[in-house]
Formats: sequence, C-alpha cells, structure tokens
Amino acid sequence: MPKILIPTPLRQFAGNNDTVDVAGVATVGEALGALVTQHPDLRKNLYNDEGKLRSFVNIYVNDEDIRYLSKEKTEVKDSDTISIVPSIAGGGR
Repeated sequence: MPKILIPTPLRQFAGNNDTVDVAGVATVGEALGALVTQHPDLRKNLYNDEGKLRSFVNIYVNDEDIRYLSKEKTEVKDSDTISIVPSIAGGGR
C-alpha cells in the first residue's frame, strides 16, 4: 500500500505520525482522500473551502511533482511514497 510522508508541521493533525499507509487506492487523489478520512483535521490544511488542493501544498510521488504528471489523477502503486511538501514563505529583513 502507498505510504504518505507527513511533514513535521502537519504531524499534530495526523496523530503525530510521520507516515500514514493508505490501502485500496489507485490515484494520488484517492490516497489523499483516504488520509483525510483517517485524520480529518488534516483536511483544512490540505484543501481549500472548494475542496481543491491548496496552492501552497506540493505533492510528490516518489521524486516526481504531480503538477507535471496527472495532478491528483496520478496513478500510484503499492510501493510508492507520496510526500506532502508545504511551501514555506518568509525571509524578510
């Protein structure tokens, strides 16, 4: 089953887990859906009010950015690792 890596800032919303396994999924969208079903508090951090993935949340399957693949329709295999990488802003003087 695919494994989703949870970044440190979001772990508090995922039962303090650094990874979550999701079973019975074929796409990134299904995997993320299974993730927020298991950990509903993550939904507000990953999705906007319209149910779209937030623009500052980057998703990778293995080392490939899904924006350059089929986005949430990107297929996943049981051996895949899905990484959630939130964008970080800042760096002012």
